[in-house]
Amino acid sequence: MKPFISTGFYGVLNYIIALTLIATPWLFDLTGVSSAAIFIPIYIGWLQLIMAIFADNAASPIQKFPMEMHLTLDVVMGFFLAVSPWLYTFSTKAPYAYLPALLLGSLLFFLGIFTKKSPFTTTRHPSLSEGGLTSTDSI
Repeated sequence: MKPFISTGFYGVLNYIIALTLIATPWLFDLTGVSSAAIFIPIYIGWLQLIMAIFADNAASPIQKFPMEMHLTLDVVMGFFLAVSPWLYTFSTKAPYAYLPALLLGSLLFFLGIFTKKSPFTTTRHPSLSEGGLTSTDSI
């Protein structure tokens, strides 16, 4: 499937998601649930905000961080955030305490895959060298 989310739209949405993640414990009243329910969204939100400021897209003031790496980290962080309520067992401590992490994590995961320049849905140009295990440079 071809990526269909532009990097400009993604850049603006990334700021909104990052600030929402930072405010999640207070927006959704998770302060009494567990320390994992408080700190995991805050940490991931700050990482997202820092990456959004430095990412190579139109909404970024300092364009130094490659968009491919940013989107790869979005998939990893989104998956971790989505499974964190069950990984750290705070999904059973309050009704619906798992929903913010599950929804925002799934959104990050989805955006990381279907944004243009994503390494998961775009193929490299044939003239570019692959590197890594398929490289013959070490022979």
